[in-house]
Amino acid sequence: MALKEKELTAGMEAEQLMTFESGNEMAAMAAAQINYHIMGYFPITPSTEVAQYLDQMKARREHDIKLIAADGEHGSAGICYGAAATGARVFNATSANGFMYMLEQLPVQSGTRFPMVMNLVTRSISGPLDIRGDHSDLYFALNTGWVILTARTPQAVYDMNIMALKIAEHSKVRLPVILAYDGFFTSHQKRKVQYFKDRKIVQDFVGECPLDYQFARDPKNPVTIGAHMNGDDLTNNHYQQSEAMYAAGKVFEEVSEEYAKLSGREYPVLDLYKMEDADVALFLLNSAAESSKDVVDKFREQGIKAGVISPNIIRPFPAEAIRKALKNVKSLLVGERADSYGANGPNLTHEVKSVLQEDKENQTIVLSRVFGLGGKDFYADDAENFFQMAIDAQEKGYAEKPFDYYGHVPGHPENVIQPVITPQHGDVYRTGLIQVTEDEETNKLKVKMPPLRALTSKPKRIASGHGACPGCGIFGGLELFFKGIEGDVVVLFQTGCAYVTTTSYPHTSHKQTMMHNLFQNGAATLSGTLEAFFEQKRRGEIEVADDATFVMITGDGGMDIGMGSAIGTALRNHKLIILEYDNEGYMNTGSQMSYSTPIGNMTSTTNVGKSQQGKAFHHKDTPQIMAATNIPYVFTGTEAFPQDLVKKAAKAQWYAQNVGTVYGKILITCPLNWKSEDRYGNTIMEAAVNCNFFPLYEVEQGETTITYDPEAKKKKIPLSDWLKYMGKTKHLLKEENNTILSDFEEEIERRWQRLKAQHENPLL
Repeated sequence: MALKEKELTAGMEAEQLMTFESGNEMAAMAAAQINYHIMGYFPITPSTEVAQYLDQMKARREHDIKLIAADGEHGSAGICYGAAATGARVFNATSANGFMYMLEQLPVQSGTRFPMVMNLVTRSISGPLDIRGDHSDLYFALNTGWVILTARTPQAVYDMNIMALKIAEHSKVRLPVILAYDGFFTSHQKRKVQYFKDRKIVQDFVGECPLDYQFARDPKNPVTIGAHMNGDDLTNNHYQQSEAMYAAGKVFEEVSEEYAKLSGREYPVLDLYKMEDADVALFLLNSAAESSKDVVDKFREQGIKAGVISPNIIRPFPAEAIRKALKNVKSLLVGERADSYGANGPNLTHEVKSVLQEDKENQTIVLSRVFGLGGKDFYADDAENFFQMAIDAQEKGYAEKPFDYYGHVPGHPENVIQPVITPQHGDVYRTGLIQVTEDEETNKLKVKMPPLRALTSKPKRIASGHGACPGCGIFGGLELFFKGIEGDVVVLFQTGCAYVTTTSYPHTSHKQTMMHNLFQNGAATLSGTLEAFFEQKRRGEIEVADDATFVMITGDGGMDIGMGSAIGTALRNHKLIILEYDNEGYMNTGSQMSYSTPIGNMTSTTNVGKSQQGKAFHHKDTPQIMAATNIPYVFTGTEAFPQDLVKKAAKAQWYAQNVGTVYGKILITCPLNWKSEDRYGNTIMEAAVNCNFFPLYEVEQGETTITYDPEAKKKKIPLSDWLKYMGKTKHLLKEENNTILSDFEEEIERRWQRLKAQHENPLL
């Protein structure tokens, strides 16, 4: 339930302004006012906006935070840890599988006692993939050694971000802090909030950055951080860390009291709503607790003494406060947006039960319900049902079903969805029109191709009905590539637009077998799949066509966060194709910068403004990186040059079936986020090739061949002729950005001349 305006303004000592913002906006505002030194980040829904807002503010010169875009969440955690080790103030935001990817780094930071603040915008963990909010990620944080605060409203997100840093840096704590709030509920829903007009108020409250510890900041005083320990020392280390965690509970109360005097807003250890005489109560985290308070009022009007208890801090777990709050409660339902599978109740249920066990006089009946998974809404009716369960247990004197899921429904066989399209395989995809032969003299492949119109009868691999944006170049590019692939395919799609828009349970647009795994592990996953296929086929346990081809589709930054997996797969030389569609950004999370984004390009995390003009560094040359692994075939292609792409697809299949790993990169358009007109899709791709930004070439058995030379064809155009078609790059054509444009042109020319040298000299 929202705080009333008079409650918001009561007791204020510092001047504050009223606004109407979301939790993510308020997290960014708090960070900007504190003016952290460093934010290492990687975009993941629904936390992505925090970095976006900070980048917009940076472009307007509203803070001095150094924003470092990592190659993945694991990298972002490393950036943050390294920065914190210098004594710098460090900030981050993440969600779900991104949090999981950085998980192994978190105990390193808490175990070496370096403070920082991370906003965990809670979201369901895959799999299957669901981008909406629950607490399955938060529960993995419980054993990381980080202090964990929880925020129910955007106002709390702002206030507790300010409190969090003061707690983290306190001499009795010196631990990193997680502030968790609900994805898409608190993170995106706008509410009336207040913030301090003068950021000096915030900075004075937080205080000076403490530097009287052992930081890696002074060459005159060298330190060793993270030295190996034996068991005795490690026990002492963890004991001290444990004591610091419990001290954080007391420090939270002190900081909360101090902040209340400054802001007029109180954040006790427990948010207790009408718990003073409650007979039945709900124990809920974050936004669900707010949704339940009106229901408490309704039950109170009926003479039922109901209440809601919600902690503002769960690490350390406020055991004594909970014991006191539940001393006279007859029946309690603990609702949790996550499960601890097989434990007969999720984590907090057992922690509440453990707390009550210490009070021998307590007779509270405890029920546990898992609810709201994957962002399933929690309405007033649901809160009423929870209260009714607690009331029923109170009347019976016991919980008939102590643990259960809430909101699950049985399936009905009669509702099974029948395929709309008859499955297609085998000969349907074998035209016999493409002939690939090996030239024994050159050790290269020759491809004999029919006119493209002859391949139009070949069925598409992806059915109509996908949810891509108008003008999206992904599926035109993929389908053209697949025209060159004969026979059956097994395809793995990493997370990205191509995956999200083609699979939405219980529907799929894929005509042949499709698997999914996350950005960071697609290539390794498919390598395991194909090796299992081959081994089972060798043993005679399955029948698989000899010409089956395994293809991993990646894009939307997949060759950033997934680069390690791809290189590992390439070095092992598994017989598969890694195909990257390059839309020059993380489009599936909202057009953030990727390492394939060219210099100067505007994205939602490389904004254009007073202090910056788009991305600050050049794009990653992924084909050259993959070619350095010595795989048999690497190529680039685009739908604008169809014959070239289909020919390369046929070669890719031959090498993947006979030699080993293939990598291909196809340029595709994204009108929505490139800010370009749909009708210019093919024109933009053709211009990218003709200005030498995206050269068409192949690296076959280590030898480079340019397959289309715009200079030789007299089609060479200036870089500006490509940039003018896209709203994300038009600012580069302004006179004040001549330096960036010149740098861009010089880098493209340097790469082109190097490519020509490789083309002319097989040893390069």
